[in-house]
Amino acid sequence: QVQVVESGGGSVQAGGSLRLSCVVSGLAYCMNWIRQAPGKEREAVARIYSSGAATYYLESVKGRFTISQDNAKNTVYLQMNSLKAEDTAMYYCAAEPLARTCARGILASTYWGQGTQVTVSS
Repeated sequence: QVQVVESGGGSVQAGGSLRLSCVVSGLAYCMNWIRQAPGKEREAVARIYSSGAATYYLESVKGRFTISQDNAKNTVYLQMNSLKAEDTAMYYCAAEPLARTCARGILASTYWGQGTQVTVSS
């Protein structure tokens, strides 16, 4: 069983920064960040593999968000810079333990955290 716990959300003005953290207990082949704004569908924001070999970013966050990991701490981070009002959402961290299940896609992740709210005011 993999457990996922996010933290680091909050309120910030446009142009500001936040860093989200996600602690994972158990093995994860890939780690993902997903967000959902009120009344909108979930969006896959970023992915990183346990090897650190590859990442994925939602087009609208490229150049502003960076996903990274500290394997010694079983922690994945999402550094969010130059935040915009449209980044306001509940952000979820999700883990997938196997390569074959990672291939199903970010939104099909098996283990999800409870979410952390990010609010960006313009």
